[in-house]
Amino acid sequence: MLSDSHWAHIAAEIVAAVGIAPHGDPDAVRWVAVRHADDHIHIVATLVRQDGETVWAWNERLKAQTAARDLEQRYGLYQVGPVDHTSHRRPTAAEQNKSHRQGRPEIPRDKLRREVRAAAAAATDENDFVNRLQAAGVLVRLRHSTINPTEITGYAVGLPDHHTSTGNTIWYGGGRLAPDLTLPQLRRRWDSGSEAVPRGGRQRTPPPGVQRRASAFRRATTAADKGARHLMAERDANEEDIASLAESASDVLASTARAFEGRKGGPLSDASEILDRAAREPNQRRLGRRIHPAADQLRAMSRLISTVGRLTGEDDTAAALQLVLRISMIADNLARLREAQGRLHQARSARQAAERLRETAANASTNPVEVRSAITPAHVVPGRSQPKGRIA
Repeated sequence: MLSDSHWAHIAAEIVAAVGIAPHGDPDAVRWVAVRHADDHIHIVATLVRQDGETVWAWNERLKAQTAARDLEQRYGLYQVGPVDHTSHRRPTAAEQNKSHRQGRPEIPRDKLRREVRAAAAAATDENDFVNRLQAAGVLVRLRHSTINPTEITGYAVGLPDHHTSTGNTIWYGGGRLAPDLTLPQLRRRWDSGSEAVPRGGRQRTPPPGVQRRASAFRRATTAADKGARHLMAERDANEEDIASLAESASDVLASTARAFEGRKGGPLSDASEILDRAAREPNQRRLGRRIHPAADQLRAMSRLISTVGRLTGEDDTAAALQLVLRISMIADNLARLREAQGRLHQARSARQAAERLRETAANASTNPVEVRSAITPAHVVPGRSQPKGRIA
């Protein structure tokens, strides 16, 4: 906790950094800092200087963030990572208010992002992706090139019951949902994917059965175990290997969340959202198409899980929970690697996802002893204590 004098200094540094009240300028705008809590302040400023001129702040958000990063270090505060554009678009206040007025259980943007992510994780190509979205009741509109009308350059999605005041469908492009859901990013994922599942359309759904579902999750658990070990062992792992393993683990979790929770979502879907951010490349940077062999297996398992349907019994649920725990190990090791890369936002997201997954597995398990035995000393990250929680 900082003193009032420290907060006064911080406020003066912020208004100077954004250019509205430079140090030593007697004619600068007037401003006030209000501290009504122990851990933060609010700054309010006029935009007219004492000499009558109007101040037009330029790029003030980035300037304020840069100053805040410096102040965090100088005062030993919680350090926020630099802007990396890995976070997805948050619903606006207007979207939230409209959803509340209409009595919607979920904001359309969030629902669409979950549906698009689940379809992308299970799809083998663009046609399969569109078919899966349409089967889930999502409207899809393809965008064609203005130069070559036969070339598809993007897509947008909407809900049948989500309209403007004039009755038009409200569309969201992939990039408005999340940075990794644009069509070029999805194409890169599919082009580098495994051939273990036939391409060219949706695979025929296998006959239902608890044992078949349990077998699919056990195979996926084996693949996730390999991925966790690779991330743990490779301290100087190639960035493309890290990216492909993280992205593939996120896909598996998205498919597993759908098998657990269906289309309504739940704690696993929330954890999938968090892990997805940890897997994204900062500033929409695009890597090559190299994919780690373990990631290749995980992508095949994501598609396999999408074909087995909802969980119905203790056997397939227990097998799925083992997979959830293996993905939590991947998230733990990914957090360590992201910290080494200096990507603080993604490291914290990975760590938060791991904690959520362990908590969800413990709460959903019908056999807590079996769940606790899933984390073995071989998976503990060197130099770190066992994860805290109910399954440590």
